[in-house]
Amino acid sequence: MPLLGAHMSIAGGFYKAVEASAEAGMNTVQIFTNSPSQWVVTTVAPRGPRPVASRGSAKTWRRADAQWRAPLLADEAIARFQEALRRHGIRSPIAHSSYLINLASADRTLWRRSVEAMVVEIERAAALGIAHVIVHPGATVSVSEATGIRNVIRAVNEVQRRTIGLDCHCLLENTAGQGSCLGWRFEHLGRILQGVHDPKRIGVCIDTCHAFAAGYPLAPADRYAETMAALDQTVGLRQVRALHLNDSKRELGSRVDRHEQIGAGKLGLEPFRHLLHDSRFAEVPMYLETPKGKRDGEDLDRINLRTLRRLARTPPT
Repeated sequence: MPLLGAHMSIAGGFYKAVEASAEAGMNTVQIFTNSPSQWVVTTVAPRGPRPVASRGSAKTWRRADAQWRAPLLADEAIARFQEALRRHGIRSPIAHSSYLINLASADRTLWRRSVEAMVVEIERAAALGIAHVIVHPGATVSVSEATGIRNVIRAVNEVQRRTIGLDCHCLLENTAGQGSCLGWRFEHLGRILQGVHDPKRIGVCIDTCHAFAAGYPLAPADRYAETMAALDQTVGLRQVRALHLNDSKRELGSRVDRHEQIGAGKLGLEPFRHLLHDSRFAEVPMYLETPKGKRDGEDLDRINLRTLRRLARTPPT
């Protein structure tokens, strides 16, 4: 059975997201470890002296530490989360980073703040026993695409250097291509992976809505095969460590990021059938990020999960 879950709220405690996933019949879960729209986050106890950045003075990074770091994650919160995972058999939990992080930024203050925030995201996830944190590459805003990609590479290298020894790595997510966001072309992700010092400590998360909006078709079968070949040639299918399953409100190539319920958008059902029956992704966890709510009194996550499991039982024609 494929690992299927959804993004769940941590309101009331991290363990609440696990319980909600289990109640919905899921076997994995995605969470934020803090508010996605705030900079200040709680972290875990430091493991010895903090290393200084390869660029900038030690004073600069210590000042950033003091400004953007806050109280520690409580041991009880960590223990309750891990106990809930064991009790409900929820595997491969994953975290999504703050939306404020912009690793591509040319603004030195924002770039440093983003690096620091990503370090904390990795620390928090590692403390919870989460193996991966998903992050968007960021937006170039006022610089070239090439410069933005170099900035992301520098940022990832710095994050990796400052989280050595932690069993948690970042996953770069493809984007729909709105504005100056990087990652909407698979080539962007491939160039970043090629520039990172330790490629074993990074991977990618592919979002179906984002790929479709960026111009990558996922059906019919021949077009799906073309897209997967392009992904393999630029990134490598083995680098895909997670999948976001979302339909799209907007059409192919729109470069507009608007998620829709499975089968209710422009993607339709067939792309998800292809993914669920692609043996290359048999061990890759898949997470819904579809809009929350109810339909005829039933939770939409349950409806989407039921749709996906039905598709998993019926191979593509």
